[in-house]
Amino acid sequence: MFEGEKTYVFWFGLVILAIASVSLFGIIWFDALAASRPYSLGISLESQVPFIVAAFVFILIGLYMMKSGVKKPKQIEP
Repeated sequence: MFEGEKTYVFWFGLVILAIASVSLFGIIWFDALAASRPYSLGISLESQVPFIVAAFVFILIGLYMMKSGVKKPKQIEP
């Protein structure tokens, strides 16, 4: 899928994908910890929905940038 020369768009997309993935994991992890404690001062999952949606959107943007940031080798026609 990512065969060919990687451009700066690919690497920037990879950074966006990594940051969005870590953010999404952090949101899910801390919500799971807050749910397991009876007297937690954690933020409810309902207030985290915009951040979860934004993380998914940035994951898709990062994947698209990675896909479009690969230069395919030119085919030599005989």
